[in-house]
Amino acid sequence: MIYTVTLNPSIDLIVEVPDFHLNQVNRSERENKFPGGKGINVSRILQAINVPSVAFGYIGGFTGAYIQHALESEGIQTDFVNVRDDSRINIKLKAVNETEINGQGPTLSEQNIRDLYTKLERLQAGDILILAGSIPPSLPTTFYCDLTEKYRRRGVKVVVDAGGKVLAEVLQYQPFLVKPNHHELCDLFGVAMSTVEEIIPYGKKVIAMGADNVIVSMAGDGALLFTNNAVYIATVPQGQVVNSVGAGDSLVAGFIGTYAKYQDYHKAFQVAVAAGSATAFSKDLASKEQIDLLINQVVIKKI
Repeated sequence: MIYTVTLNPSIDLIVEVPDFHLNQVNRSERENKFPGGKGINVSRILQAINVPSVAFGYIGGFTGAYIQHALESEGIQTDFVNVRDDSRINIKLKAVNETEINGQGPTLSEQNIRDLYTKLERLQAGDILILAGSIPPSLPTTFYCDLTEKYRRRGVKVVVDAGGKVLAEVLQYQPFLVKPNHHELCDLFGVAMSTVEEIIPYGKKVIAMGADNVIVSMAGDGALLFTNNAVYIATVPQGQVVNSVGAGDSLVAGFIGTYAKYQDYHKAFQVAVAAGSATAFSKDLASKEQIDLLINQVVIKKI
């Protein structure tokens, strides 16, 4: 089974106001709301490609009830810890430019933290655990490192999708997959890089630092997959980017969901890039039909 962890879920409220003016009353032209959070996005894409998962995390209040109901209406199994405060609302204002206002989210009690650890005890050897997104202040900064070390020893494949200090520190515990974009890779090593030739040595360094597999996304320039014995490059399909939210999460879901089915890196990488692109071309996360339409446009080459 695949388990996703979203420590600070949200309702993502998308408001389109093409002619937005400060200090005036503005009326939206269109609005939508979706359950949000990186791990939740992964579970939603997994469900779209017919791979079951269980969504873990923290929810609270009327906003948390909406998140849980929305996921369950899509057929996604949830096992959240309920907390006292309301889950957050993230506002994404789409005008001439896109502006985001992200809520802080609930404060977690010691009991809340213990409850999540208890739920995670159901994981067994062969399961996959996906840790995605930032770590709230209520939790120890070593949270992802601690879980990666603990569950890898139990035979669980742990995926960590986080940047900054978390990415740097978790590598020593040998996660199954990490997915920095090329900007996060630059930050990790404190260097500037933009071309495939510049990125490849540093992707290999991430493998040497402990990761089993590394995907480096390069937006419109494609993506690179590093394994213990090979490097692959993928082209990206052509299309109009309309959505900046969830493309990286879709890539992770496409890769892990396909790998879990077939244990085939080449096929998993192809579906991953198609899923990330399909979400970027969609107003919400991609559907299976959208992903399938793009798969043949993704060309994988071994370097």
